[in-house]
Formats: sequence, C-alpha cells, structure tokens
Amino acid sequence: MNRSNNAQTTQRPVNLDDIWKELVDGILQIYDHEKSLTRKQYMRFYTHVYDYCTSVSAAPSGRSTGKTGGAQLVGKKLYDRLELFLKDYLRDLLTKFQSISGEEVLLSRYTKQWKLYQFSSKVLNGICNYLNRNWVKRECEEGQKGIYKIYRLALVAWKGHLFQVLNEPVTKAILKSIEEERHGKLINRALVRDVIECYVELSFNEEDADATEQKLSVYKDNFEVKFIADTYDFYEKESDAFLSTNTVTEYLKHVENRLEEEKQRVRGRNSKNALSYLHETTADVLKLTCEQVLIEKHLRLFHTEFQNLLNADRNDDLKRMYSLVALSPKNLDQLKKILEDHILQQGTEAIEKCCTSDAANDPKTYVQTILDTHKKYNALVLTAFDNDNGFVAALDKACGKFINSNVVTKPNNASKSPELLAKYCDLLLKKSSKNPEDKELEDNLNQVMVVFKYIEDKDVFQKYYSNMLAKRLVSHTSASDDAEAMMISKLKQTCGYEYTVKLQRMFQDIGLSKDLNSNFKEYLKTQNITSEIDFGIEVLSTNAWPFTQNNNFLLPSELERSVQQFTIFYSARHSGRKLNWLYHKCKGELIMNVNRSNGVYTLQVSTFQMSVLLQFNDQLSFTVQQLRDNTQSQLENLIQVLQILLKAKVLTSSDSESALTPDSTVELFLDYKSKKRRININHPLKTELKVEQETVTKHIEEDRKLLIQAAIVRIMKMRKRLNHTNLISEVLNQLSTRFKPNVPVIKKCIDILIEKEYLERMEGHKDTYSYLA
Repeated sequence: MNRSNNAQTTQRPVNLDDIWKELVDGILQIYDHEKSLTRKQYMRFYTHVYDYCTSVSAAPSGRSTGKTGGAQLVGKKLYDRLELFLKDYLRDLLTKFQSISGEEVLLSRYTKQWKLYQFSSKVLNGICNYLNRNWVKRECEEGQKGIYKIYRLALVAWKGHLFQVLNEPVTKAILKSIEEERHGKLINRALVRDVIECYVELSFNEEDADATEQKLSVYKDNFEVKFIADTYDFYEKESDAFLSTNTVTEYLKHVENRLEEEKQRVRGRNSKNALSYLHETTADVLKLTCEQVLIEKHLRLFHTEFQNLLNADRNDDLKRMYSLVALSPKNLDQLKKILEDHILQQGTEAIEKCCTSDAANDPKTYVQTILDTHKKYNALVLTAFDNDNGFVAALDKACGKFINSNVVTKPNNASKSPELLAKYCDLLLKKSSKNPEDKELEDNLNQVMVVFKYIEDKDVFQKYYSNMLAKRLVSHTSASDDAEAMMISKLKQTCGYEYTVKLQRMFQDIGLSKDLNSNFKEYLKTQNITSEIDFGIEVLSTNAWPFTQNNNFLLPSELERSVQQFTIFYSARHSGRKLNWLYHKCKGELIMNVNRSNGVYTLQVSTFQMSVLLQFNDQLSFTVQQLRDNTQSQLENLIQVLQILLKAKVLTSSDSESALTPDSTVELFLDYKSKKRRININHPLKTELKVEQETVTKHIEEDRKLLIQAAIVRIMKMRKRLNHTNLISEVLNQLSTRFKPNVPVIKKCIDILIEKEYLERMEGHKDTYSYLA
C-alpha cells in the first residue's frame, strides 16, 4: 500500500531540451500561418507546457536572485526561451519591411503582420496558460519586474523590436492618409483604423504586469500629439485661404461640414461611420483644436459679420454662427453685446419713426411699435439663438432701455411710457364698437404684460391704471368684468398682492353699491316716497379710489331732494360714516323738448352741465355772469362748460366760443336738430384734466417718499447698523421692482427719518446710521 502511494507521488522530471524541439516547431507553425494547428497538436503542446511546469526538477533549487522553488526555476527557463524566440522572430520580420516603398503598401503590410502576430500570440498564450497562472503569477506577486503573461510578453517584444523602428514611418503614412482624406481623396480607412488599434493595444502599463487599464501612452505620444499639430496647421492654412475667396456665411457652412467630418473620424456612440478610426479619447482635444483654429481665430471677422446679418435679418445664418460660436460659451459675450446694441437702436428708431408730435399721445401706436420690435427679436432669440439665457438677457436689457428712454420720454417726461401703456389698457378694456373677442382680448392683455415687465416706474402705471379703472367702473363703460379681473390678476401675479389691493377693493365697492341701490329703492317704497327722477348711487371707499372731492358748483335743486333722501337712508344703516359727494364725477340724462316739430332729445350730460341747462327751464337767455351766480361755479370752468354746449349747438351766443366774457349772453337754441335721439355731450373739462394730471404727479411723488421711508425702516430694523453707501444700495435693490428711486430723494428721506427719530447718525462715524427701536 505504501509502495503504491510512493509511485503515484513520484514524477519523472521533464527535460526542457527533450520537448523544446517539438514545441518550437509548433510555435513556428503558429506564427508562420502556413498550416493550421490541429486540436490534437494544440493539446499536445499545452500538455508539454503543463508537464514541464509541474515536474520536480532534480537540479538545485537555488537561483541567482536568491529565491527558492523548483517550479520557479523550471518556469523561468521556458519563459526565457519563449522570449528569445519572439525576439528572433520579430528581428527576421523587420528585415521584410526594409524593401517596402509607398505609404499605403507600408500600412497594408504593417497591419497584416500585426493582425497575424496578434492572433498567433493569443494562441501561444492559450498554450502557455498553465505557465501564466502559476509561475508568471507567482513571479509578479513576488515583485519581479519584466515578467508578463505570454500574450503581454509578445506585445512587449513587438513594441521593443519592431514598433520602435517602424512607428515613425508608419505614423507619417497615417497622417498623410488623413490629410489626403481631408482634401477629398478616398482612402482605405480600415488600414488607418487597424494601425491605430495597434497603437492602442501597445499602450499598456509595462510597470504593472497585471494592469488591464490602458494608459494610451503609445497612442498619444506617437500619434495623437502629431495628429493634433497637423490638424491645427492644416485648418489654419485652409481657413485663411477659404476666407480670402469666399464670404463669411459660406465659411460658416464650410466649418459646419468640417466639424462634422472630424466628428465622424472618432470612434464612439456619436459616430455614424463604422470605419471611424480615431480613439474616443481624442474627441475632446480634436474638437477643441478645430474650434480654436476654425472659429476662435476668426472671431473678430464673425463679430463684424454678425452685425451685418442682424441688419439684413438673415436668421438662418445667424443661427449657424451662434451654433458654432456657442461651442465655446465664453466666446458668446461679444455677440450678446452686439445684439443688445442692435435691438436698442432698432427699438429707439422705430419709436422715432412712429411717434411724431401727435403720435406721441397715441397709446395704441406707441405700444404696438414696442410690441412689434419685441416680437421680432424675441422670435430671433427663440429660433436662431436657441433661447439662450444670455441672449434673452440681452433682449430684456435692450427693451428695458428703449422703452424707458426714447424720444417720447426724453423731454423731461420719463413717466410717459407707463402712462401710455395704462391708456392702451384703457382702450382695450373700455366699451367700444371695436372690442375684440375674448380670446383676442386675452392675447392683447398678455402682450400688455410683456411691455409692463420692462417698465421701470411701475408705480406710475399703477396710478394711471387706477384712475382709468375708476372711471370705467363708475361710468359703467368696462367692456367685460371678466377682462378687468383677468388684468388685475396678471398685475397681482407680477407685482404682488399689495400692488393690486386697491384695484380689487374698487370692484368690491361696485358690487356692494348694486345691493345698496336695491335696498334704497325698497326703502323709498316702505316710506311711501315717490322719486321724481331715476336716481342711482355708487358708494366708494375713500382709501381705495383715486378721486378727490371737488364740488365747485351748486347742485341743481331737482337733485337735492334725492341726495338728502339717500343721506338719511345711508346714515341710518351706517352710523359714524360720512358721505362726501363727488358731484363732478356724476352724470345724468336730460330730456330736451325745445321744438315740438323737431321731437324730443335725450342729452347725456355731466352734473355741471345739468346744473347749467336746467337754468333754461326758467328763462331762455342768460348772461355768463348770471349763470355763474346761479350755479356758484368758477368762471373758468363755467366758460368751458358753455363752450361744449355751444359747440353741440344746444345753446347759442352772439359771441364766439373762444371769446366768451361774463357779459356775453347765451340762449337756448330753440331750433335744435340732430339725426340722433340720444346725444352724449358729457366731455371732460380741460381744467379737470389738468388738475387730474397734476394730482397724479403729486401723488406719485408723495407715495414714493413713503415707500422709500418704509424701505429704509425695514432695512435698518433688520440690520440695526449700516453705512450710508450700503443703505442706499439696499434701498435701490428693494424698490427696483416698483420704481427707480433718485439717490437725492433717498437722502432726503433718511434726513426725515432722523428727524422723526427712527434713525440716528453714530458718533465718530457720520456715514453710518443706527436704528432706534
């Protein structure tokens, strides 16, 4: 039993010389490719290697390195002989390349021999698999340098004995082929691809035998660096030559094509060509190089052409230029500046053309001109510049500049833009025969908000809009309550609740007044009071409405009774509240029957006009002074009312309209005729318009001072201490959404708050303020 075990564990040593002749013949057969290796041969050679590596050597186990282990010693001899074989084989192979002439022939021979050698080395690696897994692995683990698996050893041999000699002519041949392809010649891309694959395969880390990650040093040092340099030189010459004989727009198309061609040379997911040959790591440096030489080098020329393309509205070419320059976003800054200046110029010129002295007061023309300019360049930014944030900002800056500063606003009237925009809203929202459909009206209001976004003095718009809304509501001339509510909602969304709180309160008052009128009529019935006139009332909150009391005439006695009745009714329902009557905002209808043959007419008049006309129920003729005494009105206002009545031919005078004096006589025109049965002569007085304008301006200034003071207090309450410069800066920033405060006004407001003891100047730091709780 013991003898049998000894027989099994004892193996006769295999002498390398005994198997080498057969083994080397097989390896030659593998590398010469004259005859294929059979499976039986492959297994026999594998067995030779296995038997040799597992045999127990009778030789001493010591080595020159001082390491021990019989298996190591046996493995080393085989490894050394394989290394020597590869060296000799490659030396012989190199001699066959010496007689080759012509780049394509060289590339063809090189790639053919490389593929055969690569395949043969993989077969040899398989045969030596046991050597790799044991002896080679152990040597590497023990830190031995220059020991590789057999396939890697074959690559090291190719790199050291053949590549080092041939890489320069082969690289030159590749670069020449690529240059020929750039000139339009058809080349054998497969050859270039195979050579580059060889360079990549040889780019292993020789310091780490087990490393699987490629460092690509061979590829980059021997090919990529030279390729990038050649690319730069090629396109530098080509771009200069092309621009000398072609336009910039043609050059842009040429660059697009060239960039796409270079992109298709790189292997990877973006490549549409199966024969792409450059390694994917070259993509970034190649792209950067092409951008530098084809685009960045010619940016000055692009900037000049960009302005020309804007002037000519060549949007397709603008899109092409943007897409190329945007490859490096830092290069877009100058294009943004050119676009901003161009839009500013176009917007300013468009307003100058349309806004003559008359058109300056035409809100529709003014706003439509702004919208046309914005629409044109907004579409350009959207389509040609891919809605790029930088170009959107350039559009916004330019629109903000020409909307807030143009020929209309410059003559000491910086608030004209918000005023005209508010008047345009009034045109849209007021009843007329030209009112658009709901959908069109909503689109128009959306367009208004586009312009509103650029208005600096949003508080000015608020004042004018509030005045005009108030007039529409009290005169019941709104085209649609839904449209009014929609506009207020848009303003609230843009500027916040505080901006629209008064506007919403106006709507509430009108709704409450409807119920109040119904209750008043019920009250008259219950009191058995018969009203001689159809009397309606609107009760408005003083704080919400922009109206001021201005009763500069005597109310007609015919209305006095109704006013007193309503005052009694309202006081009973709301004790402690005081009614202030706004006679100058009231209106009514008078029935005029001066000549039975001409029929009866209904005149729509203001209360002031009513006060004058009702005088003629007593007599047919009055002097201006008599009317003034009877109505207790100001002469200037009375003359303007009479001018309106004279122009409407309700009254006549021997004096002309413009030459009325207190002694002038006016008479009721008894032969009055009109095609219409209802005639509206309720036109605003010039003095009223002037006072209204002055009041708006005054209120804006007062409100701004209060807003500035409130902002200062908020800031100082939070900061406690702040120097003058930072306080000014924070105030400007905080109020920028409402208006642009003047620095001198801010300084005055600071002084006012110091007087009111909200702030104080710190001792020793006169430019610093502290908050007083």
